[in-house]
Amino acid sequence: MKELIQANHLSKTFKLSAKQQKIEGTKEKTKTAVNDLSFTAYEGEIFGLLGPNGAGKTTTLRMLSTLIRPDSGDAIIDGSSILNNAEDVRSKIAFLTTDLKLEDFFTPNYLFDFFSELHQIPKEMTAERKKMLFGIFGIDKFAEVKVANLSTGMKQKVSLAISLVHWPNVIIFDEPTNGLDVLTAKVVTDFLLDLKKQGKTVIVSTHIFSLIEKVCDRVGVVVDGHMIVCDTLEAVKNGLSLEDRFFEIYKESVGDRDV
Repeated sequence: MKELIQANHLSKTFKLSAKQQKIEGTKEKTKTAVNDLSFTAYEGEIFGLLGPNGAGKTTTLRMLSTLIRPDSGDAIIDGSSILNNAEDVRSKIAFLTTDLKLEDFFTPNYLFDFFSELHQIPKEMTAERKKMLFGIFGIDKFAEVKVANLSTGMKQKVSLAISLVHWPNVIIFDEPTNGLDVLTAKVVTDFLLDLKKQGKTVIVSTHIFSLIEKVCDRVGVVVDGHMIVCDTLEAVKNGLSLEDRFFEIYKESVGDRDV
């Protein structure tokens, strides 16, 4: 199988403000969010990053997406380094995060066209992709409704459609079903599986066991910034449910702390 993503010994440390130190319950002035983390994702698979809140999943995805620079380590995405070829990486990936905020004043139609122009997508191709993606996510009848007047679920679907305007080979989603109702979550989940069928490489981060079990080929368990286990889904489960196995792995990695 072709390696589409190679994350090699990624690490990232942040300074903590006095307020953050209080929230974290620590006197330490820094926090290592990701610590020497490595994994490989292959062409045409869905790879899941599983871990509790604060494990380092989002920081990892932001480094892969070139939004923040690692303190050490590198990642090669479809042949391009996140350190040395950041622009190339951005052209090859889609990145969707729950932190993405669409401008309330604009409509889905306008935003899709705007981001397509940024990626220099020909107008005819933009129209074709918009028709396909708006149809899949049921955005059609809301195409001229301002973002401010859309439901949370519809905003998420619009964000998803916009992130795919350039139809890249690598798709990175941070908590893709977080906060969605069950119907919208199913639409997103089914779409992830369809992307896989089309040969796309998808990375999802989540703390939802059922999402990992339904869509992922392989999974990495992240705890306190470390990659604890990384293998096929069945190998990680080791004959247990993913939930039971996760807590087993978690307890082994932290001892009695936080369990």
